[in-house]
Amino acid sequence: QVQLVESGGGLVQAGGSLRLSCAASGSISSINVMGWYRQAPGKQREAVATITRGGVTNYADSMKGRVTISRDGGKNMLYLQMNSLKPEDTAVYYCNAVNLDSVRAHIYWGQGTQVTVSS
Repeated sequence: QVQLVESGGGLVQAGGSLRLSCAASGSISSINVMGWYRQAPGKQREAVATITRGGVTNYADSMKGRVTISRDGGKNMLYLQMNSLKPEDTAVYYCNAVNLDSVRAHIYWGQGTQVTVSS
């Protein structure tokens, strides 16, 4: 099992920055991909950014150029640096981890951290 705990959310003005953190524990060695997802009220959860164990990253078009995903393997941490934030970025941001094996995908989620961007 893998446990994920997010932190770093809060209230920020438009144009400001936030750095989200995700602490992972448990069977960390089994994780193949980690990422950040977000969900606004009344909307579906969507991917923001992902990173593989090898460091390959992928970003949503809506946030490309404004966010950077990174990890610190030694500290079992995942980060999302967000800059030039917009009111439409307001959402609950979730940390995600996936283990793909020969049988199935094992998917884990954190509890989420609220990001609110004021105009």
